Amino acid sequence: MALLEIENLLKTYRTPDGRRLTVVDVPKFQLEAGEQVALSGPSGTGKTTFLNLIAGILTADSGQVRLDGRDLSALSEPERDRQRASVVGYIFQTFNLLQGFTCLENVLLGMSFGPGVDHGRARGLLERVGLGDRLDYFPRQLSTGQQQRVAVARALANRPKLVLADEPTGNLDPGHASQAMDLIRGLCSEQGSALLLVSHDPSVLGRFARCESLARLNRATRMEGEP
Repeated sequence: MALLEIENLLKTYRTPDGRRLTVVDVPKFQLEAGEQVALSGPSGTGKTTFLNLIAGILTADSGQVRLDGRDLSALSEPERDRQRASVVGYIFQTFNLLQGFTCLENVLLGMSFGPGVDHGRARGLLERVGLGDRLDYFPRQLSTGQQQRVAVARALANRPKLVLADEPTGNLDPGHASQAMDLIRGLCSEQGSALLLVSHDPSVLGRFARCESLARLNRATRMEGEP
């Protein structure tokens, strides 16, 4: 059984003029345990929505997301939250660090929603991403690249089976983007986490043996009433 199995996944939104826009309409998608896959497509094509459906942050109109053997549509919201905390690590495009908490506290807080807080592992991960001397710094005291590394450490803190990365290099210059990709892929490989990364950057996409286009996965992105 694949780690992630998607069948007939549909997500639509109501537009201001009352019509319904289809954003995600994926008949089938699979990701194996430990596999690393890139998902391409320009901004506004539903990539973030697709990740949020997989994470259980959003619920689909219809279809199935089976993650680690569990159908997310059959779970209550608290059950989806627990599933996400224990199985998924999420690297957000804007990092989503809590500004009132230090680097170490941000990682520890992420752990508190999963199996439990482990100060040694949190410190070790921050050292691994090159921030061992920044444990007590707040996000505002860090560069953009350093904030991104805190986000990576937090996403991997609970040893997730699946890491979702939403344009993780979008706010970085080319040099730091390359370093970030090495870091993300290397840490996922070390702990056996599968990786699904979305990007529109050809230099990022070219690193992956398997690169899928959401436009090809989707039946279509269309407005209600269109052919």
